[in-house]
Parts: sequence; structure tokens; C-alpha cells
Amino acid sequence: MANYEELIMQLVQAAKASAATGASCGSEGLTDIPVGVSNRHLHLSQADLETLFGAGYELTNIKDLGQPGQFACKETLTVVGPKGAIEKVRVLGPVRKQTQVEILSADGFKLGVKAPVRQSGDLAGSPGVTLVGPKGSVVLKEGTIVALRHIHMSLADAARFGVKDGDIVSMEFGGERGGIMNNVLIRANDSSALECHVDTEEANAFGISSKSHFKLIK
Repeated sequence: MANYEELIMQLVQAAKASAATGASCGSEGLTDIPVGVSNRHLHLSQADLETLFGAGYELTNIKDLGQPGQFACKETLTVVGPKGAIEKVRVLGPVRKQTQVEILSADGFKLGVKAPVRQSGDLAGSPGVTLVGPKGSVVLKEGTIVALRHIHMSLADAARFGVKDGDIVSMEFGGERGGIMNNVLIRANDSSALECHVDTEEANAFGISSKSHFKLIK
């Protein structure tokens, strides 16, 4: 009997050791970078903000975002393209020098525009849309893009991960719908917090949530 109980205990300890080893191997190479999932949204210039909402209008912060100083606003707008419109598109603050409309790839079919995949701020030659607010409308000549997936980080983080600003890397996600995302831009500077940004289409395709982890592939 004693030998039987001893054997059982040995098997239990072996199972625990195996599980611990498996957990270690499964997490090997995973980063500690938080994942942020973004829906379609807008960034407004001060001039366009006042045209849409009224002279002297200020954005209303309802939620701070992962990047320092950035926030989701109470304000929403209707985005109108040649073929259709999308209502209640969220504005993000603070104001910028140039208005930027970030849509999902599928939104382009509804609006009737072909938005390029671009880094934020790279708006030259991108299609325009019309923004409609409670006090007026703005016709944009350019400024509509699909955001290039990217990872924000400080210069210290970049050194820790062995990358630099402007590098293009890949990310490998696990899970039932996991896979590898290529063409991920590194955005490293001293004003950024560590955070990976993907849009809702990408997140749905790979089964990604704010609790996901990934392996950074250089």
C-alpha cells in the first residue's frame, strides 16, 4: 500500500513538473507589450472642430487612452463618402494640425473611397470625405486612411527589445485563430507609452483582445 501511495505521489509531482515546463515553453519569447484595439475614429484640427461644433468649442474627455495626453471624446460625427455614410464616428483628442479620418478597410466599400494603409500623419494623396457635425460640415480634400498596425514604445523600450523607430517587424499571436502579422511599424520616441495598436478587423481575424500576448519577430 505504501509503495502504491508513493507511486501516486511521484506521478502527481511529475505531472506538476511537466505542466510547469509546458507553461514556461509556451510563454517563451512573449512580450509584455499591452495590446490596444482601435475602431474607426477621427482626429480634428482646431479650425475644423470649430466649424463642426461652433466657435471656441472644446473637446470633452470621457476616457484617457493608453498614449500620454490622448483621450476618447464624447463628440461623434457623421462621415460621408461618394457612396454612403457612417454615423457616430468617435472623435479622439487632443486637436491636431490636420484632420485625419481613420477607417476600417470594409468602411471604404460603404463610403466609396479607397483608403491607403498608412502611418498616422502620412495623409498626402489620400482620399477626402465630408464630415458632418451639429453646427456645420467640412469637406476634406485628403486625410482618410487605414492605420498601419504599429507598436508605440519609448527609446528605452526600443533598446530593450532590440529595435529602433521606423523598423518593420512581425507579431505572432497564439490561440485558435492565431497567426503572424507582418508589416508592423515600430514608433519609438520619448513621448510614447508601450502599446501595440491594431484595428478591430485585425483583432477579429486573429482573435485578439486587450488581454492577448504575442511574440515579437524582428
